[in-house]
Amino acid sequence: MNARKTYSISELSREFDVTTRSIRFYEDQNLLFPSRRGQTRVYSSQDRVRLKLILRGKRLGFSLAETRELFELWDETASGSEKQLNLLLVKIAEKRAELEQQLNDIAMIQLELDSAEARCRETLADLTNGQPAKKQQQTE
Repeated sequence: MNARKTYSISELSREFDVTTRSIRFYEDQNLLFPSRRGQTRVYSSQDRVRLKLILRGKRLGFSLAETRELFELWDETASGSEKQLNLLLVKIAEKRAELEQQLNDIAMIQLELDSAEARCRETLADLTNGQPAKKQQQTE
């Protein structure tokens, strides 16, 4: 286990492959709370864990506002709370539903693309074989 208790912004930046500007942004959004030594930010182990969770949340599609809400519930108690875990379960279910809808939308778009591609290939084959392209006739 790492006995180190503090980190510089550049150390966290390198470790998590994010810019120092991003880390300062998370601080501005009240997600990280480094102490100061003069002008230098000093990040605690808790800040490091929070940064890791922020980045994981981003990968899972959580907004910073959702992450902040989860952090606030965690900060209410020493070890988190049932309320936080229930909220996280709700957020996970919402993300799953969003992804399911996106998958359905993608499947529909793929069907539409398949259909358009088939029509294009059919028309191209007709043109290549010297047959005039079929035109829709309007009826009056």
